[in-house]
Formats: sequence, C-alpha cells, structure tokens
Amino acid sequence: MKTANFFIGLMAVMFVFACNMDNRRTADDSVDQAMDVNDTTAMVEDDDAEFAVKAADAGLAEIELGKLAMEKASDQRVKDFAQRMVTDHQKANDELMTIATRHNITLPPVVSEEHTDKQRKLRERSGRDFDREYIDIMVRDHDKVVSLFEDAASDARNADLKAFASKTLPTLKDHHEKARALRESLGGGRTGTDTTMVDHRVMP
Repeated sequence: MKTANFFIGLMAVMFVFACNMDNRRTADDSVDQAMDVNDTTAMVEDDDAEFAVKAADAGLAEIELGKLAMEKASDQRVKDFAQRMVTDHQKANDELMTIATRHNITLPPVVSEEHTDKQRKLRERSGRDFDREYIDIMVRDHDKVVSLFEDAASDARNADLKAFASKTLPTLKDHHEKARALRESLGGGRTGTDTTMVDHRVMP
C-alpha cells in the first residue's frame, strides 16, 4: 500500500513538473516560434518582421504588468499609470495586429519568458515595495522599447510598420518620462535583491 501511494505521489509530482515546463516552453518560445514562421510566410523583410514580433511581445508584457499593478499597487498615481499602460498598449497592439494580418506577419500569442519571469517576481511584492519595483521595471522596459521603435521609425522598409513606429513613438516616450518622474517621487532606484531584473538598455 505504501509503495502504491509512493508511486501515485511520484506521478503527481512528475505531472505538475511537466505542466510547468510546458508552460515555460510555450512562453519562452513564443517570440522565436513567431520569427521562425515569419522566415517563410511574412511578406516583409526579416528585420521588419522581427520588429513587429518584439513590439507585440513588449506590448503584451506592459498590458499584463499593468493589470497586475492596477490590482496590487498601493499608490493611486501608480494605479493610474498602470491603467494608461493597459489602454495605450492594447490600442497599439490592436493596430499592430491589423498591420500584421495585412502582411501575413505572425505575432506571439503570449509574452516571452523574460516578461513572465518579471511578472512572477513582481507578484511576490506588496505595498510601496511593489509600487517602486513596478515603476522601475517600466523605466527599464521603456528604455528598450523606445530604442526599438526609434530604429523602426528610421529604418523599417515596410511603409505600414514604419508609420506605426513613428506614430506610436511619442506615446512611448511620454510613458518613459512619466515612469521616470514617478520613480523619482517614489524614492527612485531598484528595490530588493533580485539580480535578474537588471538594466536592459542594450537591445536583445
């Protein structure tokens, strides 16, 4: 009987582990899978398709993190900022999806593991610690996304994607400025000892 219970327990642990690994694979591979598909099906240059994929991934991340901050933030200014992140990035992703459909570009259906890992760690925080870490993530994420959109606004060869990048860039810069101002008012700097949330000024 003890042996049977042991094997039942072992199978349960293995099942949970397999499910978790499958979820991590799905998230981790979402960007790579989309780019692999676009290599053969997208009707745009590879660099343009890559911009669309990375922009969609970043937008999905800001939406999910924004929803989390609307739920958990303690400072109303942070909640209001998070609401704007959700609204603006949802609008941008909807516009990007329209362009992607027109040019047969596959976009990732879920955020990459880089972003889901941030979300998991952020969920562990609360109160002002949560507020400061969320805003710090927003500053660093927008360091990257502003650079991404600046490059596309300058160099994209597809007219629709180039126009989308140029149109969206001022909003992203405004997000960046507001996040920096909020970080300053909340005490600035990073919180905690999480070494995975480092400065990502260099494009992936």
